[in-house]
Amino acid sequence: MASSPLFTSLRLPVPTIIPRCASPPHGVPSADDAVPRPAPLVAAASHRRELVVGAALTAVLLPRAPLPAQAREVAVGTYLPPAPSNPGFVFFRATPKDTPALRAGNVEPYEFILPPTWKQTRVANILSGNYCQPKCAEPWVEVKFEDEKQGKVQVVASPLIRLTNKPNATIEDIGSPERLIASLGPFVTGNTFDSDELVDTNVENVDGQTYYSYVLETPLALTGSHNLAKATAKGSTVVLFVASANDKQWPASQKVLKAIVDSFQI
Repeated sequence: MASSPLFTSLRLPVPTIIPRCASPPHGVPSADDAVPRPAPLVAAASHRRELVVGAALTAVLLPRAPLPAQAREVAVGTYLPPAPSNPGFVFFRATPKDTPALRAGNVEPYEFILPPTWKQTRVANILSGNYCQPKCAEPWVEVKFEDEKQGKVQVVASPLIRLTNKPNATIEDIGSPERLIASLGPFVTGNTFDSDELVDTNVENVDGQTYYSYVLETPLALTGSHNLAKATAKGSTVVLFVASANDKQWPASQKVLKAIVDSFQI
């Protein structure tokens, strides 16, 4: 097999064998009694240098795994366009390249605005629905964004069949806002949901699409003690948009989070 020039250059030096001489005359010191010569040390140093160079070349030449599209981990303002009607925000519209469900056609493209300093974060494969598309029996997480000072948002999708047997049902067909949040509440909080945590609900219609909006105070939630949510149904899926903040973030970020949730459309 032909050897690679890279690995040829990294071969270890062949040690030089110094033949032993016959025993010297009595009284004359032998080579073994002499002070060790520095040649072996030079060879060892050269060997170390070659290993360092080889490691550096390997790091440069080996391909790095690219970050998935849903996890750029840089400020969204560096790659998302400004929101036309919301100065100070950027505009995100999901496309099939963003999630397995969008590629499978199980979720209609959705959109919302974000502050430019927020970052998109990875969604664990077990939560992304990647393993169960195109037919998932349980809700999954589409995308997530966050800012350590302001909070986080996520899009959760649920198969319509989980909530109603009626195909292509509207959100009104599923039931009242209270009934819907009773089913999807744990996906807002990250653990359990108590109806006492529901502070307010609202119903609005935008371009013929009905949305249920929620304000929740959830002191035991894993997502944060303050949650805003907005839900709608389209096709075979119910889509839930959730904005969350902890007690430290909420006083300064509640207006921003409300603007984000209000902007959500599908």
